[in-house]
Amino acid sequence: MRETEREATAIADACTPSLDVVFDVLANQRRRFVLYHLHDSTDGIATIDEIAAYVASLEESDAEPAEHRLHVVTSLQHMHLPKLEDAGVVEYDQRSETVRYWRQPSLEEWLEHACHKELS
Repeated sequence: MRETEREATAIADACTPSLDVVFDVLANQRRRFVLYHLHDSTDGIATIDEIAAYVASLEESDAEPAEHRLHVVTSLQHMHLPKLEDAGVVEYDQRSETVRYWRQPSLEEWLEHACHKELS
């Protein structure tokens, strides 16, 4: 294997989340809902408000819809998006409040299966 091929393989391996990371990311329902929304978008980009509205629509809550959506936004900003960003799955721009999904084949295989089981 040539040096450039080894470097390319090393970079790809560094960007691909391990199976432990994939399952940790998918272990939380709210994070799965975020990823379902981003995966289904044409460009993999969405605002926090769009994601929160989608997540809140899938969750059952006794709270008022606006209150529940605010709770979802807060948990996304402080817990779930940072975890997804640390895993290398999304990029969260706090200034523009947008999220960009970085497609990962190792994650998408399990994500599609989870989506089929959870939302069908």
